[in-house]
Amino acid sequence: MTVRVLLVDDHDVVRTGLKMYLALDPDLDIVGEAANGQEAVEQVAALAPDVVVMDILMPVMDGITATRQIRAQFPDTEVLALTSALEEHKVNGAIDAGAVGYLLKDATSDTLTEAIHAAARGEVRLHPEAARRLVRDFRSPDMREHLTPKEVLTLQLIARGHANREIAQELGITEATVKTHVSRLLGKLGLTSRTQAALYALKAGLAHLD
Repeated sequence: MTVRVLLVDDHDVVRTGLKMYLALDPDLDIVGEAANGQEAVEQVAALAPDVVVMDILMPVMDGITATRQIRAQFPDTEVLALTSALEEHKVNGAIDAGAVGYLLKDATSDTLTEAIHAAARGEVRLHPEAARRLVRDFRSPDMREHLTPKEVLTLQLIARGHANREIAQELGITEATVKTHVSRLLGKLGLTSRTQAALYALKAGLAHLD
C-alpha cells in the first residue's frame, strides 16, 4: 500500500533532505509540504495524507497544537513527531495531542521510513529515551473493570507495536474482534489512544522497552 505523506518543518533544507531520503522508498508518496503548523492543518484538509511527519518547534503554530487540531478534525490521518527536541514537556505534549510516534532527527532513513509505514498502520513508534520518559511520567489510571485474558494479550501486543492485522493473526481472531478488544480495553482503562495503551502496558510491567 502506498502511504501518502505530508512533510512539516520550518526549515526548507530539512524538508529537502527528508524528501531525498523518503524518495528511495517506492511505497511512500510525498504529497505536500508545510513550513508551520497552520499550513500543516490546511494541507491535511486539502490533501488527506495518511501520515504527517511533524516538526515540533515552528513559528505561527507549533507542532503540538497542529497535531491536536489534525487529530481532532482528521482522525484518519496519523501524525509522527520528528524533532531535535527530547524535552519532557515536548514529548508528553506531542503524545497527549495524539501523535502515534516520536522520533529524533538523528534517526536513520531506514528507521524513519519504517516508522512512517508503522504510523500508517496505526502502530506506535517511540524513540527509546522518549519512551522511557513517557513511561516514567505516565500516570496509570485506576482500572474501572478487570481486563479479560484476550484484552490483556491485545494490550501486550499493542505495546510491542503490532497492528490490528498482526494481533488478529497472533490471537487467531478477526480484525473486527481485535478492534472490539481495543475499544473495550481503552474504555476500561480510561485511555484515549493506542499510544497511551502501550505506555500503560509498559508501566504495568506487561511489556518491556527494548
